[in-house]
Formats: sequence, C-alpha cells, structure tokens
Amino acid sequence: MAEIPLRCFAISVILLRKAANGYELLLMRRNHTLIGEWCQIVGKIEAGEKAWEAGLREVYEETGLSCNQLYSADICEQFYEADRDSISILPVFVGFVDADAQVVINEEHSEFRWVSFETALTMVTFSGQRNVLKHIEAEFVQRQPVSHLLIRTTPKDDCVD
Repeated sequence: MAEIPLRCFAISVILLRKAANGYELLLMRRNHTLIGEWCQIVGKIEAGEKAWEAGLREVYEETGLSCNQLYSADICEQFYEADRDSISILPVFVGFVDADAQVVINEEHSEFRWVSFETALTMVTFSGQRNVLKHIEAEFVQRQPVSHLLIRTTPKDDCVD
C-alpha cells in the first residue's frame, strides 16, 4: 500500500490593519512561484525556528513590517502538490499592524494591495485561501480574537498578570 506523504515545512500569515471601513488585509502579487497570483505571506520554516518565528521573519522579509500582535489562526492551509505527490499543510497566523505602516515588498512580489475581505475573496486563486480568509474574518474581525491564540513573542514578565 502506497501512502501520500504529509509535509509541513512552511507557514502562512494574514496581515490585518484597521481601516476607516473595518479591517483590510494585505495581498501581494507573486514574482516567482505562482507568478502573477495574489497571495498572503507564505514562507519556509528555517532550521531551528518555531513556526510562529518563521511567520514573524517572513512578514519582515516580505513587507518590512513588524506585527503588533501575532495570533495562531487556529486553522491550517492545506493543498495537494502533484509534482511532489504530497499534501502540504501550513499553519496560518494572523498578524496585526499599524494602520499607517508602510509596506516595502521584496523581490518575491511585484505589487501589493490592502483590500477588504470581500475584495480579497475575488482576488485569490485557490479555494483553500478563500476558506482561510473566511475563517479569519469570522474569528478575528467579526468577533474578538480568542486570547489563548495570542502568541507571546517576548518573554512574559513574571511580576505582571
């Protein structure tokens, strides 16, 4: 009996900012893999990194931004890759940035846009992306994020509750 391998080697980050009409998310047009497609931040986990650390690093490398808060999205993006005959599973994170934060894209992308969830759903190619975006909107925009999903990126001060 043959098995299809599962691979978990990369992360996905949805960046959100507060706008006049609610929240917007960042989409970038890819230059390399999936050329021309609109995507969220995606990147490989490097040796010795935790997945959330890779998320923060990739956010900075691809946009020049730092997250004010980073959450586990409590969902994974998954897809089958025929060329590798494997199923890839990527943990998804949600990062919040300042409304006036200036994006500086790297060479992996040709352009970026801050868009509403409604617009983003028409821009992304894959159903897995749309499922993730619908989940993020429901759990992080339409309701207060669950505090247990907040990732403490700095050591917690033992003297403060």
